[in-house]
Amino acid sequence: MRFFNREKEIREILSILEFEPNFIYFIYGPINSGKTALINEVINKLDDKYVVFYINLRRYFISKYEDFIEVLFEEYEEDKDPIELVKGLIKDSSVLFGIPVPKNVLEVLLTKKEEKNVFRYITNILLELRKEGKKPIIILDELQKIGDLKINGFLIYELFNYFISLTKELHLSYVFCLSSDSLFIEKVYNEAMLNGRAKYLLVDDFDKETALKFMDFLAESILDKKLSNEEKELIYSYVGGKPVDIIYVIQELKIKNLKEILDYLLNDTTQKLSTFLEILNYSKPKIQIESETIELKKEEIIKALKLFKEKYEIDRKEIPTPIYIYLVKKNILFLDPIKGTLKPQSFLVWNAIKRVI
Repeated sequence: MRFFNREKEIREILSILEFEPNFIYFIYGPINSGKTALINEVINKLDDKYVVFYINLRRYFISKYEDFIEVLFEEYEEDKDPIELVKGLIKDSSVLFGIPVPKNVLEVLLTKKEEKNVFRYITNILLELRKEGKKPIIILDELQKIGDLKINGFLIYELFNYFISLTKELHLSYVFCLSSDSLFIEKVYNEAMLNGRAKYLLVDDFDKETALKFMDFLAESILDKKLSNEEKELIYSYVGGKPVDIIYVIQELKIKNLKEILDYLLNDTTQKLSTFLEILNYSKPKIQIESETIELKKEEIIKALKLFKEKYEIDRKEIPTPIYIYLVKKNILFLDPIKGTLKPQSFLVWNAIKRVI
């Protein structure tokens, strides 16, 4: 399917790449808002002077140092010089899904279990690419998956310190981190060590005007017909501007009627929310904030959700911190730490809240 919209975000990222690396960039937004699709579209627009290392942590279970290393690197059987290995690979492709490493070198990195050896290896690769006239870009998708991983201390802090050296100090590589975990982004945003060293780019669900145009685009390419204004308004009233939900609706229209599709989506989301609330009758939800464990009451959670019966977005100060953290962790609410606002993860969740609460 041809990529749709996001011209503003694409222009912003491409303009970043026109200057030397100077910041870590976080691309964040609600679940399924199109962050990965956006970064892949940017990659497709790059010329061969860029070398992209795209590392997706989404699909892997990472519980220890070895897991992280195996995801970070792309292992090759040849026992050849690492620099020659990389030079050979970039002749055929400007996108590599991990830092290339010969098997014998990877075994040494795993044995020593010291992040400084890993970072030194990566730096040497990047320096050689610069000598070849290339501009390296490191992209890590779903970076929060290693947020709690420890080696000697928390790996995430060591990794960010390294990224700062690559960008702010050495200007050696661009670094983009993608995440739908808004609590992780808030934690990063509030870290003093990243003050003045990181920038943030929100990839949100489409606004109404763009969502309606997206429906036209999909209907023409998938259904080979136009939707009426009434049909588009109905779709938006159910799913809002969530790209993945709009795609699902238009695809299903090939075999089902519109109301049946929309009712299915809303009923499914409503039942999930109802089950979540019913479980609260038999459990005592807790949330960990720093070293304190806080027990939550169902009545407080209900009270927080009631705020969304009339509003789609509110100031986070309207909900006690432990409550909104719990609801964000359960993927019911999305926190925008830069704007300081809370909203349901999707229009479907919002409609379910209005039904159930």
